[in-house]
Amino acid sequence: MRMARRLACAAALPLLLAARIVAALEPITVGIAIGAASAITGYPSYKDIYCRFAECCPEERPLNASALKLDLEEKLFGQHLATEVILKALTGFRNNKSPKKPLTLSLHGWAGTGKNFVSQMVAENLHPKGLKSNFVHLFVSTLHFPHEQKIKLYQDQLQKWIRGNVSACASSVFIFDEMDKLHPGIIDAIKPFLDYYEQVDRVSYRKAIFIFLSNAGGDLITKTALEFWRAGKTREDIQLKDLEPVLSVGVFNNKHSGLWRSGLIDRNLIDYFIPFLPLEYRHVKMCVRAEMRARGLAIDEDIVTRVADEMTFFPKDEKIYSDKGCKTVQSRLDFH
Repeated sequence: MRMARRLACAAALPLLLAARIVAALEPITVGIAIGAASAITGYPSYKDIYCRFAECCPEERPLNASALKLDLEEKLFGQHLATEVILKALTGFRNNKSPKKPLTLSLHGWAGTGKNFVSQMVAENLHPKGLKSNFVHLFVSTLHFPHEQKIKLYQDQLQKWIRGNVSACASSVFIFDEMDKLHPGIIDAIKPFLDYYEQVDRVSYRKAIFIFLSNAGGDLITKTALEFWRAGKTREDIQLKDLEPVLSVGVFNNKHSGLWRSGLIDRNLIDYFIPFLPLEYRHVKMCVRAEMRARGLAIDEDIVTRVADEMTFFPKDEKIYSDKGCKTVQSRLDFH
């Protein structure tokens, strides 16, 4: 019996190798090769084998909450609110077999505080290839929607792109970077997809995830953080309720937020407004150490201190927060 199995697998091997060679080029050929291999061996299903050679949409793949928690706690510094909210929101959403709407998160804060970094971590935990996945889609406002006179065109293109990709993979992830540079009105094109509809034009969007990244509201977040600091409280004392209402109203009334008077806010379709607090000196040092570890370097505290000391801090008198967060840590470390 064992010998028969070995012979069957040996016969299937050339077909599987052929499938691997053409996987990136011609799915139909892959299907024929894999189907033949499955018929010969009588073991793995078509889908099981196909997904070894081509990326498949993980419809029922559970979120590894422990892995995401570890990533957030070990790689994201000074953002207790973002860590807590993102972990709970994603875990709850992915554990819900029948969500009523897509999960929509809006991340706010100054540059260098970790918004892009977090969106990358989220993508990697949802789809193994992360930002390189066919099911993760990144839009950059200044790149994909640069011209104000083409708003209607962008709206149509955006709807078609999202509809097509969610049709192909219900658990697609859409990330919108530089929301504060997005022309007003463009984002409202996706409002029907974020609403509480079972289907829109025979497509269900309820398992998709939308993430907005914006510098808008950074001033409001800093103002609250400073108030806590001046009152002798720690940043960890800040709760989501201290910032989320201020953020939602602030970006709704901000012409340069990408969400100015948006129906997404008016209809309460954004599930969480997540504040990213300005980073302190100690957090910058954490970023330097993390970058040194990523480069395989031994941690040299003298270099860590020198890099952190090169950063500029605000307000002018207190000098508490890094004005660029950790954004320039990589380039500054190159000089040491």
